[in-house]
Amino acid sequence: MTPVSVESLIILSFIGVPRWRTYFGDQYKSMNVSTGRVVLMPRIGYTIIAIIMATSCTLSVILNTTVIVVTIKYKQLRQPINYSLVNLAIADLGAALLGGSLNVETNAVGYYNLGRAGCVTEGFAMAFFGIVALCTIAVIAVDRAIVVGKPMGTLTFTTRKAMIGVAASWIWSLVWNTPPLFGWGGYQMEGVMTSCAPDWYNSDPINVSYIVCYFLFSLLCTLQLSGWLAGQLVAQRGSTTKAETQVAWMVIVMVMAFLICWLPYATFALVVVGNPEIYINPIIATVPMYMAKTSTFYNPIIYIFMNKQVSLNSEVIFIA
Repeated sequence: MTPVSVESLIILSFIGVPRWRTYFGDQYKSMNVSTGRVVLMPRIGYTIIAIIMATSCTLSVILNTTVIVVTIKYKQLRQPINYSLVNLAIADLGAALLGGSLNVETNAVGYYNLGRAGCVTEGFAMAFFGIVALCTIAVIAVDRAIVVGKPMGTLTFTTRKAMIGVAASWIWSLVWNTPPLFGWGGYQMEGVMTSCAPDWYNSDPINVSYIVCYFLFSLLCTLQLSGWLAGQLVAQRGSTTKAETQVAWMVIVMVMAFLICWLPYATFALVVVGNPEIYINPIIATVPMYMAKTSTFYNPIIYIFMNKQVSLNSEVIFIA
């Protein structure tokens, strides 16, 4: 029998031996003879992921910081919708710095070397900032639905309402992402064992109850609201000014981008929660996971290029 190293015991302690065997099948026997670490894919695979995540994090920091600086510097950009856009940039920036950057480190070395504290930090950061971003997109969609559709007559989306929406996005995310820190749910390694997320594989009733509530109240409801509002924007597009229509399309593209990035991962997680004994190849499971993690630089690209005011002032910043 191949001896198991300290590193492997640490890995096993994250997810538990029974679930390790269920998740990886016979692959748990594949060990690096010299180090004793579990090998789930060729070393080049981890290097490629590290490069992708490094590129994603770099772009996210540059683009989201640009949006924040431009909005703060130019008073004409301090409009209700732009408060939400800045909030979205802050959320994406937080996910890149506290979540994505850790993945660069772990994939660069080819295994999870950050310990339990690093796993919880990454898992919490990605989930927390991800829900803040999703809620903020919903707030932006509400803003546009009020402006474009005018369902409540002369009701306007004021700065005060925008700030309430921003605060609500943080509070709602905090409500649903802190329970794992206190025992309701948890964070564990996933995929090729170089990243952490909510513990989808744990079939304990308490953990499952958290995951179900998490999906229903923090993910699916917000996605449905965003999708419905996007549909309303499409329906009303013919009765608005050119500027309003342009911003409405920006919101629709943002909603679609979020769905494209996160739905595959959410679907994967739901399948695992519904059948924790299912075997999914770790490499295949890693694709939707990192697809979601690279979403932090998509939003600034969308609203820099589709919001003329932000675009023009961003050019001034870069030229200067």
